[in-house]
Amino acid sequence: MSRRPNILLLMTDQHRAGFTAGSGLDLDTMPCLDKVAAAGAAFGRAYTSYPACVPARTSLLTGRFPTAHRVRQNSAAKHALYSEDLLDVLRAAGYSLHFSGKPHMYRTAEDFDSFHGPFLHDHGPAESATDAAFDQWLHELDHGVSAEPTPFPVEAQLPYRIVSGAIDALDSTTEEDPFFLWVSFPEPHNPYQVPEPYFSEFAESEVPERLAGPEAIPELGWRYRWLHELTTGKRPGYDDAWRRYRANYLGMLRLIDDQIARLLDRLGDRLDDTLVVFVSDHGDYVGEYGLQRKGAGMSDFLMRIPFVISGPGVTAGPRDELVSMVDLFPTLCELVGADLPAGVQGRSLAPVLAGEPGPESEFGSIYAELGYGGVSYDEDDRPALHFPYEGRTYDELNSVTQSGGERMVVSGDHKLIVDDRGRRRLYDLRADPAELVDLSDDPAHRAVSDALQATLVRWLIRVADDLPVGVYTPKTTKHNWRWS
Repeated sequence: MSRRPNILLLMTDQHRAGFTAGSGLDLDTMPCLDKVAAAGAAFGRAYTSYPACVPARTSLLTGRFPTAHRVRQNSAAKHALYSEDLLDVLRAAGYSLHFSGKPHMYRTAEDFDSFHGPFLHDHGPAESATDAAFDQWLHELDHGVSAEPTPFPVEAQLPYRIVSGAIDALDSTTEEDPFFLWVSFPEPHNPYQVPEPYFSEFAESEVPERLAGPEAIPELGWRYRWLHELTTGKRPGYDDAWRRYRANYLGMLRLIDDQIARLLDRLGDRLDDTLVVFVSDHGDYVGEYGLQRKGAGMSDFLMRIPFVISGPGVTAGPRDELVSMVDLFPTLCELVGADLPAGVQGRSLAPVLAGEPGPESEFGSIYAELGYGGVSYDEDDRPALHFPYEGRTYDELNSVTQSGGERMVVSGDHKLIVDDRGRRRLYDLRADPAELVDLSDDPAHRAVSDALQATLVRWLIRVADDLPVGVYTPKTTKHNWRWS
């Protein structure tokens, strides 16, 4: 190519990995995305940096883990710590910057050449009376599961309106200069609703069975038990609708996919010069453990994310390296020929995208975080929250479920989680994908546990970063690793 590629960043919110036919599901939920993935690099073992929106999106923008960028709860976006982020680098490289959708980040409309939003989970800019009526209906659903098809047309749905804004942004760009277009869907995040024909697309009787129901809660840890008690107290019997919840969730994925297809069709021949990135900020229980949304623990239901990069120069095929959303920023830096800013902790995937194997020393493990720090609450604590204990409304991300801290490392088939109280949990992800059997005290797994603890310590050292940079110059390399 004679110039830098366009970049189309497609992002979903609370999108559980493995819920497309291309990633192993028996149902065809996202045929367009699967086609994009088949033409590019599909990272089957990709993880979020943190299972909450703003910390994860801050990691995407800065290439830094939450310990370093300092944003560890959704209300703290303004405190992000970094030197230069993705928008700074792309602006300096000559890109026009465009955004349509849900922001939930420290960047604002003024940072883009065009901005269509903000969309949140129950409303967005309303351009008609139908849009406004739909938003009101969505708000009244109170982040629940709709038992009936949404009584509004597809055109009122947030993904449709967001893609309409993205198309307007595309039409404002020229073919001479590269663009960066970030399309951020609030879905398939709660509230879980979808209109026809999507409501009937996946019958309740055919949704995939869950790996574990509420019977698993007692053994999972105090945060799970606290959240389960809170939720069942506020919404008795809510888990009875878990099949409808799953069917709506799958229908939302198909609706999103159709809107992605609509956007790609509008790109036309420009798609040949465009890197398409698809990623989510984190996952969703989708009924596992009898839970909805997110909020407790670091199971792969929440931590694994879909992650696809396709376009010019990308070798097609599935990838099994352990990667993170933190790796996206340094990857794009290398692909557009920009230097890595100070403090970037991710690893460039550019050589991997070119078909080279990622070295085991770098891609044999991955790390993630949870918790805003300090001392964690106890299971019996009922502190004042940002919502009342009475009534149906609640937020699974709150002062209790997010208190203290947990750190996670995955290597091979095993995952180790350590919390601020010193409790360790070790799981065999291949044999036990629901993470129900804690192997940390099993003598047969002592060597695995010890090795993972050493790997976790290495990651903890690596993610400790105290910008701004002082007189000493940190070592960086183009790929941020040494090839062996």
